[in-house]
Amino acid sequence: MLTVLDSLPNGFLDTPARQLHCLLSGPTLIHLPGRRREPLFVSVLLHGNEDTGVVALQRLLRGYARKPLPRALSILIGNVSAARVGMRRLEGQPDYNRVWPGARLYENSPECTAMREVYDRMQARQVFASIDIHNNTGLNPQYCVVNRLDQPVLHLALLFSRTVVWFRGLAGTQTTAFSSLCPALTIECGKPGWAANEEHAASFVEACLHLAQFPAHDVRERDIDLYHTVATVRVPSSVSFAFGDAPADVKFDPQLDHMNFRQLDSGTVFGRTQLQSPIVVCDESGDDVTAQFFAFDDGAIRLRRAATPAMLTLDQRVVRQDCLCYLMERLPLPRRERAVGALRTDGQAAGLPDSVTLP
Repeated sequence: MLTVLDSLPNGFLDTPARQLHCLLSGPTLIHLPGRRREPLFVSVLLHGNEDTGVVALQRLLRGYARKPLPRALSILIGNVSAARVGMRRLEGQPDYNRVWPGARLYENSPECTAMREVYDRMQARQVFASIDIHNNTGLNPQYCVVNRLDQPVLHLALLFSRTVVWFRGLAGTQTTAFSSLCPALTIECGKPGWAANEEHAASFVEACLHLAQFPAHDVRERDIDLYHTVATVRVPSSVSFAFGDAPADVKFDPQLDHMNFRQLDSGTVFGRTQLQSPIVVCDESGDDVTAQFFAFDDGAIRLRRAATPAMLTLDQRVVRQDCLCYLMERLPLPRRERAVGALRTDGQAAGLPDSVTLP
């Protein structure tokens, strides 16, 4: 399923994401040489409707048409078949950001085998750092998602944005998998189709290509706005929903995505319903914590405790294929002598013990 190339396909730099299926038969790993041998890895189009990464790489690589890259660059172009129709994924396809090593749902799928091969090849090449480029459909700032809180990852994140979200990770996501190999993060570039988002992503990748090493000094607390993702909110498949007054089991606020990255007080209303269990909230371990975060009384869906949402979207298909939102809390920047997120050997965070030091 995976194609591996040592140069860009003819026409790649001028081909829109929706037309990449004309050049590529499926997920494609492209290795480009550079002055420094250890490659920067960049994955794009893991979701077919998120094309900022493609445009950013095309913009960047046009500038290096007649000169060498400062560092080797390995590019994964993901779901070109979904990109053809502008969808996150096709019906019947697994999510390309849930099929990496550690995946539980799709471990026997061709997509999972392909991404294991990408992982193994990049491990053999001693990957320097990993960037997974995404868009989202709601109103969000540009921000980074990290699975570790060590200094190289935080320095890498701050090259893109001072807004950083620490998430222990979902099994089978690209960043979670690569966090065991190198500093790895996801960048969320706002909505697709915005030139400013594309330029920002291109500038960030170029800055990473110019890195010789990561700074030795610690990130300063005043330089970062750090959040911790504590829960994921989903709408059960049996529950119909709408944004506004259309007939449905749940009627969410039609401006729900305006709440992204806002500190919401206890009592904030997300929508109206007559159901007793209209949404499900799970913590990072997958445990149901709905009752901790929401109350359903007097026909309202209310926050039970203060929280900051991210990735709230009004796109019903995205809600069905992924989630309604994530809930976060502000997190003080940990000092080296206090631990936050020591890693087990499989790259998953083991918890928040005070006795373990940061790398």
